Amino acid sequence: MTEVTAATDHRDHSDHSGDDEGQRDEGDGKGEHARVDDAEDTAPLEAVKSMESADSTDADADADQDSEGFWDDGLIARRVSATDEAQGYGQVVREPVGEPWSPPAPPLAYDRTLRSRLDALRELVGLSRTRLDSRTLAEAGRVLDAAAARRRLSGQHTVVAIAGATGSGKSQLFNALAGVAISETGVRRPTTAAPIACSWSDGAATLIDRLGIPGRLRRRPLQSPEAEAQLRGLVLVDLPDHDSAAVQHREQVDRILGLVDAVIWVVDPEKYADAVLHERYLRPMAGHAEVTFVVLNQIDRLPGEAADLVLDDLRRLLDEDGIALGEYGEPGANVLAVSALTGKGIGELREALGHFVAERGAAARRISADLDSAAARLWPVYANGRWAGLSEEARDEFADRLADAVGATAAGEAAERAWRRHANRACGTPWLRLWRWYQDVRESPTGRQAVRAHAEEEATARQRVEQAVRTVAEQASGGLPAPWAQAVREAAVRGSQGLPEALDELAAGAGTPAGRPPRPGWWPLAVLAQASMTILQVIGGLWLLGQVIGFMSPNLGVPVLLMAIGIVGGPAIEWACKLAVRGPARRYGDEAERRLREAAEACGRARVLDPVAAELLRYREVREQYVRVTGVGTPIG
Repeated sequence: MTEVTAATDHRDHSDHSGDDEGQRDEGDGKGEHARVDDAEDTAPLEAVKSMESADSTDADADADQDSEGFWDDGLIARRVSATDEAQGYGQVVREPVGEPWSPPAPPLAYDRTLRSRLDALRELVGLSRTRLDSRTLAEAGRVLDAAAARRRLSGQHTVVAIAGATGSGKSQLFNALAGVAISETGVRRPTTAAPIACSWSDGAATLIDRLGIPGRLRRRPLQSPEAEAQLRGLVLVDLPDHDSAAVQHREQVDRILGLVDAVIWVVDPEKYADAVLHERYLRPMAGHAEVTFVVLNQIDRLPGEAADLVLDDLRRLLDEDGIALGEYGEPGANVLAVSALTGKGIGELREALGHFVAERGAAARRISADLDSAAARLWPVYANGRWAGLSEEARDEFADRLADAVGATAAGEAAERAWRRHANRACGTPWLRLWRWYQDVRESPTGRQAVRAHAEEEATARQRVEQAVRTVAEQASGGLPAPWAQAVREAAVRGSQGLPEALDELAAGAGTPAGRPPRPGWWPLAVLAQASMTILQVIGGLWLLGQVIGFMSPNLGVPVLLMAIGIVGGPAIEWACKLAVRGPARRYGDEAERRLREAAEACGRARVLDPVAAELLRYREVREQYVRVTGVGTPIG
């Protein structure tokens, strides 16, 4: 009778204790050595020697004690006859453990590009926590956790899940690949109630533990050197039906699909175009084409060339889903047609799986595809349609608005008028200054109207400040994704609180300086000349008066000439001084306006522009990290 072997975990002992006792004699000394998983790596070497030297008749009796005392992952070997194998049944016998210890498999190693992308995603999440909600970053966090967890596990194994709909024959395909009836098949739906794992080599226990598959559902394939060499490193997982009526089955499928390295989707000729499969699984995972197999099973049910027609239509549907097909040497999904019942196409699938597992790159490609998927979902919150930021023109416009609000131009004009007024008082004729003083005395102040005007000006200035802040916030946030645009606007609004009051204080402190404007060097000469003209007028007048009263001899020429020179020279000197003070007065007013403008600009920059620039800088940082996550070298926006 041809014997084949399938191994299961020690936690399955209680389920087959009767069969073990019935086959004790047959198992003594004849069973092939079963392999053990990573859980056995911690067993002491003394236990190995004691088990190897134990008598074969005592090995069966002490198997339970050894598995519980020394070996945390003892195995049961299942022997199945060729006839029973075809029927899907087998008898379980306990066999001695052969090689109880194996070196742990080296952990998975990511290349520099993938490590850089993961580091960028980690930085991206860290910089975005205060700006984005946790739901938006959930997918990115899941990818980081999955990448970190997978990296700590074996890099010599590839975990492949077999998924499919009810009645697609995935369990039958699972058994065909394993070469032994491991997963239960039948007409009852759903047949597979829990995921079953089958490992072709040692060291995969931690990988299977990560999937949450208990030891009683772990198996070994047919112990064939050829099959073992071809699929060495493969861990195959048979999943429940993804369209099962049981909710817990669908939850298990979704959970494990997020943890495995690759997926074999099994479809049948009747339901290969099922909308649930394409809309819920294939289309969302279109970016995972390089770690995807699509197998059309049950082609034995199709007559003639119908199998090729159905396979071509399946490829068309996959192309519409956005899944790249691995044809003509291009990377993409492998699409095959098999019959698990007759074995047609199984060899081709086994060969494709062998090459796929031998590359040892499925885990890294899966993480890379997960990164692409996470980046695609984060595109709306990181990618901007155009250049974003504050231009010099926008900054100058904001400074001009604040200067208008604080009255910088008016302050400069007032300073210029003050300079001219001071010059006129210093260089003007005494008679004109006396007349102006008399006019100032006659004009009564209008205090109530002045207070009302001041209140209106203050309200207008506040409105100008608010309008300036809104404008610069809109200019800075234009083109940014919604969360970052909102953050920029909030920063501008926070900075604008108390800005009008601060500007009022600046206007009082940085406006026109108190006291008289500084005098130029030629002012004393002008004052002396103006005094001389006045003295000439006085002398001429007194001279004429003396002649009138007879105190002096009559001589009208000289006093009239002196008075004429004083009367004409005084206004002429005043007019010349007005022309001379235009330049200094304008410069004095410009200087006062500049001081107030710079003070208002500095206040607006510290309170509004700097917080806005900080938000824009943070966005540029996260955008650079996002570009690294996508793997694109050219920045977007």
